[in-house]
Amino acid sequence: MAMGGLQDLLHDELKDIYDAEKQLTKALPKLVKKASAPELKEALQAHLGETEGHIDRLEQVFEQLGFAVRGKNCEGMHHLLTEGNDMISEADDDATRDAVMIAAAQKVEHYEIASYGTIRTWANLLGKGDVAALLEDTLEEEKEADRKLTGIADSFVNAEAVASDEDADKPARSRRRARSSSRSRAVAADRRRRR
Repeated sequence: MAMGGLQDLLHDELKDIYDAEKQLTKALPKLVKKASAPELKEALQAHLGETEGHIDRLEQVFEQLGFAVRGKNCEGMHHLLTEGNDMISEADDDATRDAVMIAAAQKVEHYEIASYGTIRTWANLLGKGDVAALLEDTLEEEKEADRKLTGIADSFVNAEAVASDEDADKPARSRRRARSSSRSRAVAADRRRRR
């Protein structure tokens, strides 16, 4: 699509974020199932409902602007979701998986915040205040979702992941201490023999 001006940019970005939100509605239920912390499950489930509302709002925006309701493949969201799934599948324990899930979800939120902030500004510049207001509502919900995820991470998930890391590291530390202790005994025995 050739970009003839800001109106064309707005249309293109609306199609992009519309597809992004559609992709997210497919990804969020899988994350809800994988999350172990009840607060995280609840936040992800709530955001799924909000995301469905974001799609409805975008459809209103398309209609108000006289555009066909249609998305275009959002490569950015596709890559963020793929990266997040890869990281989640590599997590060895529930606490680490939850921490990775929050990190992946926040990357998605930041992508959406940037997108909605941009198209809201463009709508305002084009004199489409009603459209800008709808986009602002979604932008604020995305920011709130990000704040909620930060709160969950800060309150306990990251600490649990650290504790999990320390628990996993205990056998390694014990082996290192044992090796160090064995070396010390061997050095001491060797010194005694030399005397």
